Order: sequence, then C-alpha cells, then structure tokens
Amino acid sequence: MASRSSNRAAVPEAKSALDRFKYEVASEIGVPLKDGYNGDLTSRQNGSVGGYMVKKMIEAQEKQMAGK
Repeated sequence: MASRSSNRAAVPEAKSALDRFKYEVASEIGVPLKDGYNGDLTSRQNGSVGGYMVKKMIEAQEKQMAGK
C-alpha cells in the first residue's frame, strides 16, 4: 500500500537524522519501534514517541538560545 502521508521535511537532507532520532527516542521510552511495519503499536505508543521527540527538540533549542 502506498504511503499517503503529507508530511514533508523542511530540510529533506535531515530525514536520515530524524529517523535515527526517532529510533533513539523510542528505545529510551521503551517503545518497540522497528524498521518497516509498526501497525501493531498503539496510537498511544506512537504518539509518545512523537511527543517526546518534540520535547527533546524544544529543550535543545532553548539551551541553544540561552547560549549553553
């Protein structure tokens, strides 16, 4: 089945880094994310990965803006 996602990376070159980050975050919070099909995961599990990614990105940006 073809992907119907309309999500587009603002910087296409960053896709591989974002994928690595996604798997790192999933591992940190105990979500068994794997390459390929992940339809066996709950919406809550998938959402927690995305939410934690956003939290970590915001923290990193705040540190950068504070000059640390």
